Amino acid sequence: MGKVSIQLKPYRYSAKIHGGKKMTQSTEKVKVITQAEGKGFKVEVLEYASLEGGQNLSIAPMLYFANQVGLHLKFVRLQLIQGEAILEAGALYFMKGHIAVTSKAGGSGGIGGLARGIATKMLTNETVFRPRYKGTGEIYLEPSFGHFLVYSLQPKESLIADKGMFYCAEGSVNVSVAVQQNISSGLLGGEGWFQTKVIGPGVCVFSSPVPSSEVIAYDLQNEKLQVDGNFALMRTDGIKFSVQKSTKGLLGTASSGEGLLQTFEGTGRVWVAPTQAVYERLTNPYVFAQMVNSQGTSHTQTR
Repeated sequence: MGKVSIQLKPYRYSAKIHGGKKMTQSTEKVKVITQAEGKGFKVEVLEYASLEGGQNLSIAPMLYFANQVGLHLKFVRLQLIQGEAILEAGALYFMKGHIAVTSKAGGSGGIGGLARGIATKMLTNETVFRPRYKGTGEIYLEPSFGHFLVYSLQPKESLIADKGMFYCAEGSVNVSVAVQQNISSGLLGGEGWFQTKVIGPGVCVFSSPVPSSEVIAYDLQNEKLQVDGNFALMRTDGIKFSVQKSTKGLLGTASSGEGLLQTFEGTGRVWVAPTQAVYERLTNPYVFAQMVNSQGTSHTQTR
């Protein structure tokens, strides 16, 4: 197996909020946990150390629980200097500066753009119209307790991501649809026939089901990676994706206790989130005791 890397990119990390006093936020309260820059474009993922509560006392138990277990509120800030950004519809929270907004289907205009946008909506569970923001200023996206992955695409570099992961990107990024290249991945891979494809150059932000520190990036050198479940998040475009049996024979499959495996082959990078299945199972109040004693499969489903 190739080299294991936890971080997506060797970005610079900083605890300083740019123009912090102007936001009326202290650097102790809000910090930058991830950032990346493009052409007239900068993205930062901001994180609150804790929430102090609003006027409704009924939410106090939830805030206490979130603070105790380390769940942090986050939001994405985009800084434009004669730059451009593309967002998923509904992601905007507020903005300031001299920024013009256009909304074009599929990220481009005309009938072709509308057709691509409708196809993207139907096939990848993302929006038909992705607004574009162009000019100079700051854009703040909807706050969330979720997690984000930030990646800088080189010219003509492309990634294929799970449906619904795309969140925002530099305006130079092209967002389109990738079709599965074989029957096994389309019918049994768990993602359907279509996924989201982004093509560089530019910085792209994805929603993640787990913290970035729990995402593992495997660099494959003409190798094979097999996953028992649906927790492979993204892959570079040169990686072949299929679904294969764990063993060649039915007897071997039965004796191994494994069935169908998501299989990634070739040279490139695959991002996996091993803890995703754990969080999904914990939503079942009866599953924790089973996990303590379980020695078998992760029970994630490859359809």
